[in-house]
Amino acid sequence: MLVIGNGKMITRNSAQPYFADGCVAVEDTKIVKIGATKQVKEQYPDAEFIDAKGGVIMPAFINTHEHIYSAMARGLSIKGYQPKGFLDILDGQWWTIDRALTLEQVRCSAMDTMISCIRNGVTTIFDHHASFGHIRESLFAIADVAKQLGVRACLCYEVSDRDGMERAKEAVAENAEFIRYAQKDGTDMLAGMMGMHAQFTISDRTMELAAASKPDDTGYHIHVAEGIEDLHDCLKKYGKRIVDRLMDWGILGEKSLLAHCIYINAHEMELIQETGTMVVHNPESNMGNACGCPPTMELVRRGVLTGLGTDGYTHDMTESYKVANLLHKHHLCDANAAWAEVPKMLFDNNAAIANRYFQAPLGVLKEGAAADIIVVDYDPPTPMDETNCNGHILFGMTGRDVVTTVGNGKVLMKDREVKVVDVEGAMAKCREEAAKLWGCING
Repeated sequence: MLVIGNGKMITRNSAQPYFADGCVAVEDTKIVKIGATKQVKEQYPDAEFIDAKGGVIMPAFINTHEHIYSAMARGLSIKGYQPKGFLDILDGQWWTIDRALTLEQVRCSAMDTMISCIRNGVTTIFDHHASFGHIRESLFAIADVAKQLGVRACLCYEVSDRDGMERAKEAVAENAEFIRYAQKDGTDMLAGMMGMHAQFTISDRTMELAAASKPDDTGYHIHVAEGIEDLHDCLKKYGKRIVDRLMDWGILGEKSLLAHCIYINAHEMELIQETGTMVVHNPESNMGNACGCPPTMELVRRGVLTGLGTDGYTHDMTESYKVANLLHKHHLCDANAAWAEVPKMLFDNNAAIANRYFQAPLGVLKEGAAADIIVVDYDPPTPMDETNCNGHILFGMTGRDVVTTVGNGKVLMKDREVKVVDVEGAMAKCREEAAKLWGCING
C-alpha cells in the first residue's frame, strides 16, 4: 500500500478538483482514496508514505504521439544533409536513421525515451515506430522495455511503400501480430494500432492489405497533411483531399488517431468530427520542420477530440503546453487564443484518447482510477487553487520539476532517482549503440 500526501493536490476530478493539503492512497494498481493528508494517513497508518513536501500532487502526463526511433538523433550530423523542405527532412534525416536501426538500437531508443518520460512525469505514451533496418519484432522489443520500466504504451509500426512492397508487407504483419499480442496481454498496460506513415507513401494496394490484416477493435495511427506536399500528392494521384481518401479506405473512426492535420479544410474537419476520429497536435515539430500551424483551435471548437503530443521532439508535456499556447496566439494574432483549448487538450482530451485503448480511468485522481501520479517540486509565491492551477503549470513548471513518478501503482522514480532500471548502465549501452548507428550512417 502506498500513500502520497502533504502537497497541493490537483485531481482533474470536477467533483473534488483541488485539495490545499491533499493525499492519495494506492492499493495495487488503483487509487482507493483521496482526501486531506491527515485523514488519509490515519485511515492507512501502515502504508508506505511519500512526502510531497509542500509540492504539487497531480495525475501523470499522457503523450498521444511519440517517436521512440528518433532518440539517437540528438547531435547527429549527416554527411551531405542540406534539406530544402519537409520531404528532404524526412528522407535525408528520419528515413536515413530508421533504415539503419538494428533491433538492439530500437531497444536502446525505447530505453532512453521511457527513462526521459518517467523523469518528466509521463506514464502513458502512444508511439509511432519506424525501423526499416529491422521491422519484425521491433514492436515487441519496445513492449519489453515498456514492461520493464512500467510505462503504459500503445504501439504501432509505420507502414509505408517507400522502401518497397515487401517491407510494407512486413510492417503490416508486425502491426497485426503485435495488436493480437497486446489484446491478449491482460495487464491494461499494452495496446496496439495499425500504424501508417502518411497517405503519400501508401499505395491503394498497401491500404487494402492493411485493412484486410487489421484485427477488430483497433484503429489506425497515421500522419495526415503534415506537409503541403502530402495534400498535393493526394489531389494529383487520386483527385481528392487526404481525409476523403482515408474515409474511402475506412480509416476514420473512433479508434483512429490522425497526427498533425495541418492542411485540412472545413469539409475534412466535418468528416473527422462526424466519424468521431481523434486528432493529435504536435506544436514543436510543426514549427521545427516549418510545416505550418494547424487549425487546432477550430478543431477543438468543432468538438473534435484533439490531444497534445510531442512527435519525439521532446518528452516534456509541459514544454508542449507552453509552445502550443504561444504558437496559436502568434499564428492567430490573438492574445486570448489557446488559454482554454490547450489545457483541455493536455489534461482532458489526452486522457479521453488514452481511454479508448486502456480500461482504467487515466489522467485523474479519484477512487478506481489508475494509480498514475506525479509529485512536482513547485511551491508558488502566489495563491493556487482549481481556478488557476493551469496557469501555474504553464508559467511555473517544467517536466524536470517532477521529483516522483508513480505508474500503475509502482514507484518508477522517487526523489528524482529512477527506481526501475540502472540508468547509468542503460545510458552507457545507449551511447555505445548510438555511436554504431552514427558510424553506419556516415560511413
